[in-house]
Formats: sequence, structure tokens, C-alpha cells
Amino acid sequence: MAQQLAFDLPANVRLGPEDFFVSQANEQAFALIRAPKVWPDGKLALVGPAGSGKTHLARLFKVQTGAVAFDAAQIDPNAPLPDAPCVIEDGEALPPAAQEWLFHTHNHLRAAGLPLLLTGRTAPARWDITLPDLRSRLSAATTATIGSPDDPLLMAVLLKHFQDRQLAPAPDALNYLQRRLPRSFEAVRQIVETLDREALAQGKALTRPFVRDVLDSLPPLG
Repeated sequence: MAQQLAFDLPANVRLGPEDFFVSQANEQAFALIRAPKVWPDGKLALVGPAGSGKTHLARLFKVQTGAVAFDAAQIDPNAPLPDAPCVIEDGEALPPAAQEWLFHTHNHLRAAGLPLLLTGRTAPARWDITLPDLRSRLSAATTATIGSPDDPLLMAVLLKHFQDRQLAPAPDALNYLQRRLPRSFEAVRQIVETLDREALAQGKALTRPFVRDVLDSLPPLG
């Protein structure tokens, strides 16, 4: 059978509160996001690997508090200081030119009693912050870490990625995947993306034999 052209269309990612699955791996982070009034000194660092749900939790925080969000890499050093709860995403990417802006934003929010949420793959103490006063303030933030997915969370993340792409794998294919996948959020994302692309290219359904053949054609997972 001739292969069909496969277009890597963006997934229809759902980020509503009802779409977030809570397990032991993320329950502390989920609880803290929903209770910013208990954050020590009004700030929280949400830490976890790619695909672990940091963006989803940040979105829940934004909806709950009316927060404004900034991509750390894109911060304009001349931007006005926010007068609302604030999210700084992917903090490791904060450029040196924006460090003074974040320092003043931190102090402004603190004085106004407004919460500051920081996200990153590592804790702020490990970020390349050269401004000493900012480094000390961010390093003092309470950290909520999202751990590697346990079995319930792994299956939930797997199902969500399929749902976001409007895919319906066979139940035995899901069970097979869960046994074979490493405990990695990014690996789950990559596998579902690959299965979507190959199923479209080959015109096949997501059955267990098809999933097995695709996984066998890939480098070792892990």
C-alpha cells in the first residue's frame, strides 16, 4: 500500500482543570497551586521535567488568580511591572538583561501581597542568575517538585496525549505501551507523536501489533 502524506499537525491540547490527573507524583504541586495564600513569602517554584504538567498547572493558577504570564526568555527588560499575580515560565531561560526587571517585579509583588509562580526543569538555586540579590530571593522560594510518573499518572498522561490528538488506540495496545514505556513524560509525548505520524502515513489503526512494530523499529527507550 502506498504511504499517505503525513502532516505533523499541532495537537488540540486541553488545559482545563478537569483535564489534570492527580497522583502521588504531582499531588503536592497540585495542592500548592490551588492555595497560593499559604506560599511562604508569596512565591513558589514549580519544578519538573518537560511534559510533566508545569504549563497545565501554571494555566490553572492563571485562571484561578487572574495572573499574568511571561515566558522568561522573551521578557522585555523595559516592560512595566505587573500589578497582578505573576507567572514566570521556563525560568532557566531568563536572559541577563531581564534579571533586574525580575528583581524589581519580585519586590513589587511582595510589597503588594501578590503571589509569584516560577516554573523550570530545575530549582531556581540552579539557574544561571548573576544578579546576587535576585539569586538569593529566588533560591529562597518554596519548591514543589513533580516526580517521575507512577503507573496511574503514566497511563493518564498517555491517554491525554492520545486524546489531544483525537486518537483511539485499542485497549490491549494501551496496556502494551504502559509496560514498555520508560517513566518519562517526554518519552510518552514522543511515542504518541511517532505513533500518530506512522498510523497516518501507513493508514493503519492503533492496534497492539502495529504499536509493537513501531516500538520495535525505534532505538531503545529510556
